Amino acid sequence: MIKAVLFDLDNTLIDFMRMKTNSCEAAISAMIDAGLDIKKEKALKRLFNLYDKYGLEDNKIFQKFLKEEKGIIDYRILANAIVAYRNVRSSYLMPYPHTDFVLLKLKSKGIKLAIVSDAPRLKAWLRLMAMKIGNFFDIVVTFEDTKQLKPSNLPFEAALRRLKLKPQECLMVGDMPNRDIEGAKNLGMKTCFARYGNKKAGKSNADYEIKDIKELLKIVK
Repeated sequence: MIKAVLFDLDNTLIDFMRMKTNSCEAAISAMIDAGLDIKKEKALKRLFNLYDKYGLEDNKIFQKFLKEEKGIIDYRILANAIVAYRNVRSSYLMPYPHTDFVLLKLKSKGIKLAIVSDAPRLKAWLRLMAMKIGNFFDIVVTFEDTKQLKPSNLPFEAALRRLKLKPQECLMVGDMPNRDIEGAKNLGMKTCFARYGNKKAGKSNADYEIKDIKELLKIVK
């Protein structure tokens, strides 16, 4: 019997890459409008190459981008980028359709809810509260809790300890087969692949696959 559902955050509860892409496009456009001499497509490619190198959560990615492009950090251009990025990000910071309904239904069944995310603690909480779903969760495990990224056992073990449950009593829902699914399976959890958050992935090896988060209610009866 499933007593808890553990969720990844980005691309499982929130369309993170859509938010990131649109926010970055706005930031690049703002930099160009402020005087940066570069084609938008080339700038976006170079920016995301930096994200690949330093991680999608890098707080100083625009500074690094400007240092590469101009040799210096032009703070007028930087400020324009940050303001544009934040303005667009806030408009896309919302959960996938049906998420609120599913979380409410699961809670009404007495199911415990948890987050197991590789995101930094503050950013994870900011996203959860901005989407107005933070109060649904009994526990939130982020990178700072174990200093280990999934599929390491440590984040999942931390969640199990705090939930006071056994692996077989838990279902992990995530969009990354090699992180969320593999990591949870290694400990004996049931797994559910959020296909809607990663349509390009191949075989997930999960116990279940869903194309809409509301399908989760058929699994957790």
